[in-house]
Amino acid sequence: MADNPPMARPVPRMTAAEIERVIATAWDDRPPYKAVLVGHGLTPGQMVQLLKRELTPNAFKVWTARTRGPLLPAHTAAHAATGRTAPKRGR
Repeated sequence: MADNPPMARPVPRMTAAEIERVIATAWDDRPPYKAVLVGHGLTPGQMVQLLKRELTPNAFKVWTARTRGPLLPAHTAAHAATGRTAPKRGR
């Protein structure tokens, strides 16, 4: 049997308020991804686990697409015009 790769570190225990802050910071367009990780003491894998667990599937898909590619000028203008905040948490 082949050796299994090591498991990612689990997400540390966080209060609901801390989770809300992580989601709001991760969803915001201004801070770079690394700043979100450092600011909340999470690894990239932990951030993904947390957001995948807490966001609705569609919101997670949108966040993933936003973090992997450059923001389009139309998106940032539309986002600023609507004044939308972080998506609602699932479950």
